[in-house]
Amino acid sequence: MKIKSQKDFFSGLMFTAVGIAFAWGASTYNVGSGARMGPGYFPLMLGILMAVIGAGIMFTSLTVETNDGEHIGKWAWKQVVFILGANLAFGVLLGGLPSVGVPAMGMIIAIYALVLISSLAGNEFDLKKVLILATVLAIGSYIAFIWALKLQIQVWPTFITG
Repeated sequence: MKIKSQKDFFSGLMFTAVGIAFAWGASTYNVGSGARMGPGYFPLMLGILMAVIGAGIMFTSLTVETNDGEHIGKWAWKQVVFILGANLAFGVLLGGLPSVGVPAMGMIIAIYALVLISSLAGNEFDLKKVLILATVLAIGSYIAFIWALKLQIQVWPTFITG
């Protein structure tokens, strides 16, 4: 059988692989039943659903004709580096790296770093818009996680709060 849409085929393959991995990982937990769900029930069902959706996408990529075959283009390395780097910086700034001696900087600084670094992945950069977005996300995160859910997350660096 000939692949008629490379983009759909490989995205379906990715969904199927991730779904199988989730379902396999969830099988190590107690699944339970529909009436009495265990901790592995939701990830198992989600994994199965993802695998079925991926298989459906792969099937349509083999059956539905496209004009140019929808070939996969080059990797967008700049975007990959900035997005992964932003998430890595967020994790390091939020929790620190005690083994290396990097202190935790808190949620607010981590959110600002996440938004600033990830915004560099785009084609246009407007510092004013980025800072407004970071401020809205920081305030929203504070309201949701600290005030509403009462989670014990470090908000500010220790050199500010003492």
